[in-house]
Amino acid sequence: MNKIIISLLAIISIGIYAADNEIYVEQSGATANLDLEQLGSANIIGGLNSVAGTLTPFDLDGTGMTLDINQIGDTNKFLGDILADSLTGFFEFDGDSNSFTIQVDPTNTYGADSSNLNVDVTGSTNTFTLDLATSSMASNTDLDWIINGSGNQLDFDIDYDGGTSYVDIDGDSNTVSFDGQGYAGGYFYLDQTGSSRTFNIQQQSTLDNDWLKILSTGSNGTVCVIQNDGGTAVGC
Repeated sequence: MNKIIISLLAIISIGIYAADNEIYVEQSGATANLDLEQLGSANIIGGLNSVAGTLTPFDLDGTGMTLDINQIGDTNKFLGDILADSLTGFFEFDGDSNSFTIQVDPTNTYGADSSNLNVDVTGSTNTFTLDLATSSMASNTDLDWIINGSGNQLDFDIDYDGGTSYVDIDGDSNTVSFDGQGYAGGYFYLDQTGSSRTFNIQQQSTLDNDWLKILSTGSNGTVCVIQNDGGTAVGC
């Protein structure tokens, strides 16, 4: 079942295709308010790299955008490009083996300033990839992840001009990879409970201050943290 609630001052085209459920959205303009919900398994909101019905695009362009995504079930996909400034997003995923691949303003169209994103996950073996902005343009970013489950992989990059990232993750065998860079300091806070965890945290603000706080409870695992104010590439 698909539920789409859209309130826009914009130009928008929407298509819905079956196999299982698929949502195709292309939107441009300001003050967009989108609420997309899918219940069940093997659904797609596409789409960057979408496959099932050869979906394209899930392409949202504009400023002052609010996006609410709910996918309840297993093996669902949330894919696409968002070009936005002042983006407010709430993304909820309940289930296992879901995937999320999102780029926010990869071409520096608006800068992705003042983004406030909340991702709420309950389930295991999910994969999440988020690339937010380019060339240190995402100023005043506030990004929060709440993840409950095991075997999840979280990989996110932010090119910011000041920002805060908070990750609360509970469960075993979870992987967190973060790369933050820009020309103003960023704050990263990780609160984790569970065994066999893997952390790869890199902060590379050029000639500025970065802050890091990690609270971790559990046994076994690998932790790599690198801070480099030279703005050069580093690795674990």
